[in-house]
Amino acid sequence: MNKGINYFGIDISKDVFDVMDSTGKHDQFENNFKGFKKLLKLLDSNSHCVMEATGYYHYQLAYYLVEQGLKVSVENPLSVKRFIQMKLSKIKTDKSDAKMICMYAQKAELKLWSGHSKNQTECFQITRLLSLYLKQTTAIKNKLHGEKVLGNPSSMVVKSLRKSLKNIEKEIKALEIQLTEYVKVEHQKLLTLLESIPGLGRKTSIMLIILTDGFERFTTASQLCAFAGLTPMIRQSGSSVKGRPRISKIGNKKLRNLLFMCSFTACQHNKACREIYERITAKGKSKKLALMAVCNKLLKQAFAIANSGIEYDESYRSTLAIN
Repeated sequence: MNKGINYFGIDISKDVFDVMDSTGKHDQFENNFKGFKKLLKLLDSNSHCVMEATGYYHYQLAYYLVEQGLKVSVENPLSVKRFIQMKLSKIKTDKSDAKMICMYAQKAELKLWSGHSKNQTECFQITRLLSLYLKQTTAIKNKLHGEKVLGNPSSMVVKSLRKSLKNIEKEIKALEIQLTEYVKVEHQKLLTLLESIPGLGRKTSIMLIILTDGFERFTTASQLCAFAGLTPMIRQSGSSVKGRPRISKIGNKKLRNLLFMCSFTACQHNKACREIYERITAKGKSKKLALMAVCNKLLKQAFAIANSGIEYDESYRSTLAIN
């Protein structure tokens, strides 16, 4: 906690947001520009606003405050939740949440939030839409399969489903092309570097660039692996609790799934990944655990190459700083 800073804990919902400052003063405002302006009257150069990343609802307020030159931090909801649990709080209201966020702000090491460029925002929106369309294609394919199993499917239903599937797949293709173009505008060289890694496909490379802001969000490969939920969790306590080590899964599920798909190809064509896979399976460990280790290795290679600016070269991989 920095002395002289007045922290404002902000709990945001669809229509309103509650604010609690370091002195315990509580206010509630409408979640629109009219409410933002009223909040602004309470703030000065010593103010630091802290909020959770609550889906979409926090973006407008966060951008507005940053544009006004104020300090803003957007924290992981899980971190705040764990802090509230540690306090054994039995009250759950918007006002109490704002109070807890303010208390959290006074204890935690906060990172300033600067928002995203227009290009980055566009990329995030496209990836979310792609995710939605992919879920829809899976649902439609399952529905088509179900209709065929009936034995006497309605031709009208099947025709409509196939038409919808074709249209969605067309949209997916167009969006993927546009997403690639957006990434190339700012990170053409980085995309080429990442694609030089055997086993790391274009989709995963693009997702890595988008989620890491061109690898500028992380200072170490370990941080990147933790972000993807690929760091090991060890459960041991005394002599009775000896759980199997497993990945945390507290991270970006989409990135983790893409890396898992890449791991199969990497085991065949990426020497370092193949060696890790063979070493782990030779010890009698499960193949899935070995593939997770390959995912971890791919991330470390990507981080090393992004920072070195050198294309993947198997003969020089030992010289890359990947820790």
